[in-house]
Amino acid sequence: MLATANPLFSSSSSSFLLQATNPPSTKLLSLATPFTILPPHEKFTLANFAKASRFLAPVAFPVIKHLLVQCSCLDLPAILQNEIGLIYSFFGELGFNDKETGLLLEQNPALKFASFDSIRARVSLLESAGIKGIELHRLISKGPDVLRAKEIDPFIHFVLNDLEGKVEPAQLRRLLVATVPRFLTGFDEKVKLLIDHGIPREKIVHVLNNVNLTKALCLKSVEEIDKIVTFMSRFGGLDIIVRRPLILNFDLDTQLIPRVELLKEISGGDEDATGIVLRKLPAILSYSVKHTGGHVELFRSFAGLTDPQIFRIFSVFPNVVSASKERKLRPRIEFLKQCGLSSDEIFKFLTKAPVFLGLSFEDNLVHKLVVLVKIGYGNGTKELAAAMGAASRTSCENLQNVIGLFLSYGLSYEDILAMSKKHPQILQYRCAALEEKLEFLIEDMGREVRELLSFPAFLGYNLDERIKHRYEVKKLTIGEGMSINKLLTVSDDRFLKQKRKKKLVQKDNLNGG
Repeated sequence: MLATANPLFSSSSSSFLLQATNPPSTKLLSLATPFTILPPHEKFTLANFAKASRFLAPVAFPVIKHLLVQCSCLDLPAILQNEIGLIYSFFGELGFNDKETGLLLEQNPALKFASFDSIRARVSLLESAGIKGIELHRLISKGPDVLRAKEIDPFIHFVLNDLEGKVEPAQLRRLLVATVPRFLTGFDEKVKLLIDHGIPREKIVHVLNNVNLTKALCLKSVEEIDKIVTFMSRFGGLDIIVRRPLILNFDLDTQLIPRVELLKEISGGDEDATGIVLRKLPAILSYSVKHTGGHVELFRSFAGLTDPQIFRIFSVFPNVVSASKERKLRPRIEFLKQCGLSSDEIFKFLTKAPVFLGLSFEDNLVHKLVVLVKIGYGNGTKELAAAMGAASRTSCENLQNVIGLFLSYGLSYEDILAMSKKHPQILQYRCAALEEKLEFLIEDMGREVRELLSFPAFLGYNLDERIKHRYEVKKLTIGEGMSINKLLTVSDDRFLKQKRKKKLVQKDNLNGG
């Protein structure tokens, strides 16, 4: 019991304190204040200490602890010394200074009545889930309820046991900071619902680590989550959710359904085709109806494309939705129109070279334009557009290396221009692969490099499976002067028939037929 007439404040004790610490007398009065404000015979509790600690703020607390240690002759209640040491030492170990500890207790009254054993146990549980050090300090600072709320223990035990402790500590901390503890109730049931719907157990932690757990699970009911998964299952939902867990963050009625319906509308109502686009790029659902609809309208009004054509572009290159409408789409379409392409030709161009829409002008396209103009392409021509389509499918470095390779074999810019007009793809082929084919053409087949001027498509065939194989078969019967065009362009079926026919002729000759 703490009486008002405590020996601590007797004249002899005060004299002893002055001799021990030599502080000004005014400081001793401030030290005395917390103990005299308690009602007579009131038992000391953590709550009372927290109240008293507000008056201790002007005095450095280490001085108090020093006095308590040095003045063993004083008749202080043991519980007082224990409580003071426990609260400040414990929170000090968590990274809180004395002032922060006092403020934490003052602003969170529930902590004043918590036992230290329960707080220690809760901290230990959080640490076992990986929330330690500065992360634990930040969590307690922003969400001190985590030390008291009854919902925390079952939640953490579920994470540690059922989820094998694999949820990232940073993800747990974000959840505990952002979520009122009562919304953690039922978390385990919602996770099990996802597993029951077919999300593999080995993938469930990946899903949980890549969503906003507060939005995706805690603030949604079991019924809402079930409806989202059921809706997405019409379009291959489970695979989409595993690949893009953020989908679970969205609201079904105001976000997911309108976004899917927009794609379904331009597909002509084809759910299967819509599902293909969603599975190819689940992130397309992250874009609002306003954003995606703006892209669709630009293709309609500025490029003159129909909805089926627009959907085809989305199917080939769904990342078109991530390209800026004004900085990329409009200028690229304008370039194609200036090159004289009609709406149908723009559609064909974009289905063959859709990445053209997403490339940076300053870092990519402008450098390729310089190379193409250098070898002789004229501005505003369909040939330039075709060459840009091919060049957009390779890097600037490879394009320059390809031009350099042709020049090193004795071809001129005019020759390269002529070949690329016939077969623009030569501009996009890998330089090293082209060099192997040129060497085989000249060294093994004994042909002239200028034969490529009439048949540049030679460079597009597979060296081992097509060029070498057919050459080895044909040279035995036709000889070295065969046409490389006829050698490679004949279909596989016809080539095999010719091969069998020649074998029969050879067999008859051997038999003297």
